[in-house]
Amino acid sequence: DANQIDPEEGLDILSTIDVNLQDVAHQALLNQLTKHNADHGCVAVMHVNSGDVKAIANLSINEDGSYSEKYNYVIGESTEPGSTFKLASIAVALEDGFVSIDDSVQTGEGSYDFMGSTMKDSKKGGYGKITLARAIEVSSNIGIAKTIVEHYSSDPQKFIDGLYKLGLNQPTGIEISGEGKPFIKSTSEQWSGISLPWISHGYEVSLTPLQILTFYNAIANNGKAVRPRFVKAILNKNNTEQNFETYVLNERICSEKTAKNLQKMLEGVVENGTAKNLKNAHFKIAGKTGTAQIYNEKYGYKYASKVSYQASFVGYFPAENPTYSCIVVVNAPSNNVYYGNLVAGPIFKEVADKVYATALELHPTATPKPTAQYPAPFTAFHQDAKSIYQYLYPKAQPLSHTSKSDLIQIKESETFELTLNHKSKKVPNVIGMSIKDALYVLESRGLNVSFRGNGKVVAQSIKSGSLISKHNNIHLTLF
Repeated sequence: DANQIDPEEGLDILSTIDVNLQDVAHQALLNQLTKHNADHGCVAVMHVNSGDVKAIANLSINEDGSYSEKYNYVIGESTEPGSTFKLASIAVALEDGFVSIDDSVQTGEGSYDFMGSTMKDSKKGGYGKITLARAIEVSSNIGIAKTIVEHYSSDPQKFIDGLYKLGLNQPTGIEISGEGKPFIKSTSEQWSGISLPWISHGYEVSLTPLQILTFYNAIANNGKAVRPRFVKAILNKNNTEQNFETYVLNERICSEKTAKNLQKMLEGVVENGTAKNLKNAHFKIAGKTGTAQIYNEKYGYKYASKVSYQASFVGYFPAENPTYSCIVVVNAPSNNVYYGNLVAGPIFKEVADKVYATALELHPTATPKPTAQYPAPFTAFHQDAKSIYQYLYPKAQPLSHTSKSDLIQIKESETFELTLNHKSKKVPNVIGMSIKDALYVLESRGLNVSFRGNGKVVAQSIKSGSLISKHNNIHLTLF
């Protein structure tokens, strides 16, 4: 009728998502959320150089205990990140030239007072005096906070400005609506005497998982920050209407030297630190664990004397050639296990294993071993050996020999001519010979031979080099 509107053909979106990897990320997240009875969680996987988002999964718990997609936490949920923020603090101090990763810091017995507010490390009894690199590996709150306070207490805004230079106060600008706003306050707003040490290890700041991932992806990319990309192109049938190139947010958020030092520290976290359970025999992972207390505007950090936690792990792989970065955040696990390496880490590892198994470009190219001229060890008379090898290996180099030698011994690609001394009074070595050749060699020296088995000689009852006496009997074992 007159109100009918004819349909128009739509355009196609060429997404960056890998459907197989998406399925793995979704299932790994679901399994861990269920195991820990968590409120919600998310996963995102990104290609380091291009910024292509290969997988993004978000799940929330329902009233019946099942999980479903309700909200895009990766993009929209801005929270205090906790320990994953420590890398940014050290990046600022390295860039300003105040520290090196081998500098030492005294963390004491695991508890330290900052202007009446007590900060604690997770290890009972503390870590004592450790290097800055070790402080990142074991995620020492005190080690990071004392380092930042020592160098920036007289000018805390310099530290904040350093975080701004890393781009942490800016949204990524992705084209999906609803991106949470990052918050890193300046000294002019709601600043207190404990703001500096608490900001240094990831409190009094707010970032989304995607914003944190973008920062870690830049470190993996030697300091080059790229915007996460979800769409490569818009297509009209087989024709490209519009391409979306990789967008560089900042060519260099830090020096290459700083990036390399940070990469070294992140490798240490997995090799020797809080994420040792993620070590992989096939490829190296680099990253940082995070365990943050969750703040509620109504109740603060505690409700009914209980604390809720956010467990996270963010990093990249393979560590020696960063190709993919990934972040996992699990909110409010409630089965008394809440550390990032135990709750979020297994999801990261499962996704990384799947990526590595399917991404052939990550596997080193196998260098084929040169084919031996004569593939199998062999000892035989010249004429026999020549006939066998000409039949089996027609392209092999011909066997050369002198008329004075009786046998040729072939081992891998080498040939040796053996001249038999029939007058020798010593037992010869016939290991590796056929029974025909062994009989000829032994009987020509007056030995009485018996044997058992088939194939080549693998053992002889009289050791080679032994003196031959009259009526010697020798037994051979063949296999």
